[in-house]
Amino acid sequence: MLGTGQTMLAYTAKRFTSSLPAIVGIVTLVFLMIRLLPGDPAAFIGGDNMGAEALAGLRERLGLNKPLPLQYVDYIGGLLRFDLGRSLHTNIPITSLIGGAIPLTILVALSSVVLGTAMAVPLGAMAAYSRSRGRAAVDQSLTAVALIIDTMPGFWLALVFILVFSLNLGWFPVSGPVNWSNPGYMMQRLALPIAVLSIGQIASVARVTRTSVLQTLSEDYVRTARAMGASEMTILFRFALPNAALPIVTITGLSVGRLFGGTVITESIFSLPGMGTELINGIFGRDYPVIQGLILTYSLVFVAVNLLTDVLYTRLDPRVRLG
Repeated sequence: MLGTGQTMLAYTAKRFTSSLPAIVGIVTLVFLMIRLLPGDPAAFIGGDNMGAEALAGLRERLGLNKPLPLQYVDYIGGLLRFDLGRSLHTNIPITSLIGGAIPLTILVALSSVVLGTAMAVPLGAMAAYSRSRGRAAVDQSLTAVALIIDTMPGFWLALVFILVFSLNLGWFPVSGPVNWSNPGYMMQRLALPIAVLSIGQIASVARVTRTSVLQTLSEDYVRTARAMGASEMTILFRFALPNAALPIVTITGLSVGRLFGGTVITESIFSLPGMGTELINGIFGRDYPVIQGLILTYSLVFVAVNLLTDVLYTRLDPRVRLG
């Protein structure tokens, strides 16, 4: 018999193996991004004013002068060496560019998930409790608030926050350098983008929490706890909510991947030097090696979050077998 640690390791390895086809597909699609451009990809990237000699150099630099299978082999070899190439404009290694930008993006995305979940789970749980106790008006009011929040476009909310909290009240800066050595300034600098991203996920997490908790409140052990005199808040947050955790973990895991994508626009609006800003700069500058590297990183982060969510299931619910 395998120990718990060995079983967990074997389960993680099994889930990772099942993710390999998705990873291979992502890598292949990213590789084909340049190659599927209409006409000559090098001419498309270089523009109409690039001379023949410079065009040939760009084609060689991108590895487009080799047969497609050899290009793919070279690309995979570069990935195995953690070599994503260099920026066409700055000649900076793309791995260095991503390494400098990803800590800020991770901080903003994860902080938004934590804050959004901390607001959405109690909101959904209280809506479910109100419905189970026959208070439909409270449930409908909370659900309506969540739906109103869900209809707010993120970029519009960001502009409103800038207008109100930065320009009018002067509470938070929306531009300037990111100073990691000054935690107080960093909290002010990142407060608005984190708030915008966290509010964007409240509705989806709250709806899933409401549905899951409402189902759990009808279980026999909840009625037993109530009959034994447990307080309503104890029943809700100690018994019902933990047993309704799996769907909440699922939607939260999906929110992490979605928020990494959401940082693209938010970072650009708030002038944050994260992966989203680098991606937009690469798109405007036709720096396709940078675009390839960043899209690949975003995609692999999403796969990793899904894998982590699957593994977390086994810790939250013993009914999920590790075999």
